[in-house]
Amino acid sequence: QVQLVESGGGFVQPGGSLRLSCAASGRILSNYAIGWFRQAPGKEREFVTAISWSDGNRYYAAFVKGRFTISRDNTKSTVYLQMNSLKPEDTAVYYCAAGVPALRSLAKGYDYWGQGTQITVSS
Repeated sequence: QVQLVESGGGFVQPGGSLRLSCAASGRILSNYAIGWFRQAPGKEREFVTAISWSDGNRYYAAFVKGRFTISRDNTKSTVYLQMNSLKPEDTAVYYCAAGVPALRSLAKGYDYWGQGTQITVSS
C-alpha cells in the first residue's frame, strides 16, 4: 500500500507561481511512476506530468509548455510540481498518483491517489 498526500495548493493571480508537494509513504517500488493529474469542474481528469521513481525520467503534457517542472527527492519520498506562469485555465484540483502505468498519461494505470489539492488562478 502507498499513501499520497498533496499540499501547496491555494489561490494565485495569473502569472504567479505555486509549488505542490506529494509526500509518499508505504512501499514505493522502484518501478513506480508518480504522476500529477488535474480535474476542473465539469471536465475529465487530465494528465499533467509524471516522473519515474527510479531514474527520474520526466514526461509532460503538451499544454505545460515549459511552465511546469516535476522533480523528486527520494530521500524524502516526495515529488514536487513547480508551476510558473499560471493561467486561469490551470484552475483545478490537482492530484498525485502512483503506480506502474502502461501509459503514463492514462489515469487508470495508477493504483494509488492522493486526496487532491485545489489551485485557483484568478485576478
